[in-house]
Amino acid sequence: MHPRAGRTAQQEDLVDVDALLDSYYDLHPDPTDPDQAVSFGTSGHRGSSLDVAFNEDHIAATTQAIAEYRAAQGIRGPLFIGRDTHALSRPAFDTALEVLAGNDVAAQVDSLDGYTPTPAVSHAILVHNRGRAANDPGRADGIVVTPSHNPPRDGGFKYNPPHGGPADTEATSWIADRANELLRDGLKGVRRHGRQKALQDASRYDYLRTYVQDLPSVVDIEAIRRAGVRIGADPLGGAAVDYWAEIGEMHDLDLTVVNPEVDPQWSFMTLDRDGKIRMDCSSPWAMASLLEKRDQYDIATGNDADADRHGIVTPDGGLMNPNHYLATAITYLFAHRPDWPSGAKVGKTVVSSSLIDRVVADLGRELFEVPVGFKWFVPGLIDSSVGFGGEESAGASFLRRDGTVWTTDKDGIILALLASEILAVTGRSPSTLHAELVEKFGASAYSRTDAPADREQKAKLKALSPAQVTATELAGEPIVSAITEAPSGGAIGGLKVSTESAWFAARPSGTEDIYKIYAESFRGEEHLAQVQQAAKELVDGALAD
Repeated sequence: MHPRAGRTAQQEDLVDVDALLDSYYDLHPDPTDPDQAVSFGTSGHRGSSLDVAFNEDHIAATTQAIAEYRAAQGIRGPLFIGRDTHALSRPAFDTALEVLAGNDVAAQVDSLDGYTPTPAVSHAILVHNRGRAANDPGRADGIVVTPSHNPPRDGGFKYNPPHGGPADTEATSWIADRANELLRDGLKGVRRHGRQKALQDASRYDYLRTYVQDLPSVVDIEAIRRAGVRIGADPLGGAAVDYWAEIGEMHDLDLTVVNPEVDPQWSFMTLDRDGKIRMDCSSPWAMASLLEKRDQYDIATGNDADADRHGIVTPDGGLMNPNHYLATAITYLFAHRPDWPSGAKVGKTVVSSSLIDRVVADLGRELFEVPVGFKWFVPGLIDSSVGFGGEESAGASFLRRDGTVWTTDKDGIILALLASEILAVTGRSPSTLHAELVEKFGASAYSRTDAPADREQKAKLKALSPAQVTATELAGEPIVSAITEAPSGGAIGGLKVSTESAWFAARPSGTEDIYKIYAESFRGEEHLAQVQQAAKELVDGALAD
């Protein structure tokens, strides 16, 4: 751990914003270098202009590819586009608008030229498309310019098709391939208008009020108001800053925006575990400032830069582990949403806690267990066959109170508000409810660690088969399963090995030369450490073959 983790950033920790912006326009990628190509991970294309991985050429080519993709799909409706507070988000947003205008795409920009959270874009797409047939040419789609919780030096760009959620692999592969083809051809196929005309051509959309006024349809805002829950909401310098202020004012809640500052250097942030500035609302180091204020509020919450993730802080429990809160939210929601379909499933990723499995079994519901990536929950949220979908990285969404779709992308705002609803309705904090779950189902130790792996090794890990696992035991327990496909379908992109009381999963990183080891044990921290060590040895051995 970095010696200054959890302490406020110093001058040497801050990115040079001028250099970042100059590099965006001045540096041009080498199309033959894989590190400088357009590459969509689980959350779009990400990189830094300083590394020639997120520059104007990338965004022009990617936007052109999106325009061609939507045309090929028969999508002729508006495109909702929003941006977060990262320094690179504004120039990338401008570039995208110019290309969208050049392709006669009707862009919908924020009416106040403000920041737009990911869930507000998803919500806008779904509201527009409600009642439209799957082949209706008037369907809308969207773009969100954000690298999520990544450090200030990064930029990000993701596409949400008409279903409102993250694009699937088929779409992102097509878009990335076409974008890289355009890069190799010197952007000759990019159609583009000037910035002034692009801004004139764009339509204005009130993302903020449309989203905020609809919140009572998904969260019991009235219960929160009646109970007088004191809420401290920290947007961590991200796109939710004006949304939280509007939520408090419009719905008359006792809500304080803990830190309304927006700074592209994030100089007010405390450093994450590794010494980097990272807007990770699930990290106790990044959330250190809010944790110091936890006794001032009944519920304190944090969001990342595009507000698709949540962090929950209570006076009695501090910052909740994301898995603990997911299990608590599931328990509460499926007991307090009588209008949800009786057969609605509970969605989790394969690397989320097995505590969720035990909760779901106790509820008598069906578990919908999928690979990492929120896109896997999209069809189920749309048709209401999945009531809740959540990821271990503090991202989730759930149905409206009437059992219809709310968003098909992660929504950190409603998960944060849900914590206050739980307190208002039950009289107990989410951390207290989690303690009750532990009493009933047992305590688990959960952790994610990283191990080095080069490009070739990561490709090997992604292609592993269960047959390559020759071990019969894991940390002293018989192995009961080894899978590379999620129980509800879809390749994990790695390996998951389970015993009666523990499991680990190993997946390659899409952006760094590492692989990630997720592990959990219901036998305590010491056994978890044994599982982690055994996992590393098992995976390293498979990669060495």
